[in-house]
Amino acid sequence: MPTSDPGSNSGHGWQALARPVGHAWPLRPVQFQRPARHALSRGFTMIELLMVIAILAIAVSLVTLALPDAEAGRLEEEGVRLGALLEMARAEARVSGATVRWVPRRDDQPATDADGVPLQFRFVGLPSTLKLPTRWLDPRIRAEVIGNSSVVLGPEAILPAQRILLSLEDRRLELASDGLGPFAVAAAASAPP
Repeated sequence: MPTSDPGSNSGHGWQALARPVGHAWPLRPVQFQRPARHALSRGFTMIELLMVIAILAIAVSLVTLALPDAEAGRLEEEGVRLGALLEMARAEARVSGATVRWVPRRDDQPATDADGVPLQFRFVGLPSTLKLPTRWLDPRIRAEVIGNSSVVLGPEAILPAQRILLSLEDRRLELASDGLGPFAVAAAASAPP
């Protein structure tokens, strides 16, 4: 039961003021005061900040792991491109009946041909009217024919099995043909043999 003592609460947020008997004063709403907050409760605590930083670090590391390796992508692109060029030259060798070889540039050979065109590999035996590329899309690519100095592309329909090792810094990609099928990516390794 509500009382009219000062400070008592009627249970509805209204307080009856102390008044002499017989006087009727109006009731007024009570304003409840909350305890004063500390200055730290207005901002973030150190633990909350550290948790946010930890969550961001984990998210960034997961995104970094999900991104593809740019160098491996370039090497794969060069491998596919070289496979297509070799098959074009192989088809031309069969049609023209000429012996065609693909020769990668060695480090002791000049980097340009007689006309000053950059030379990183060349096709020997193709007609002069057929101008195939002589350089990589990425100049850091290196090529080595495994077991020989060049790749024989024709004119015979059945050729010996041949392998080419492409490298870009510490990445390796191997193109291979069994002599019947086209050159295709055979294996990839991240460290030199």
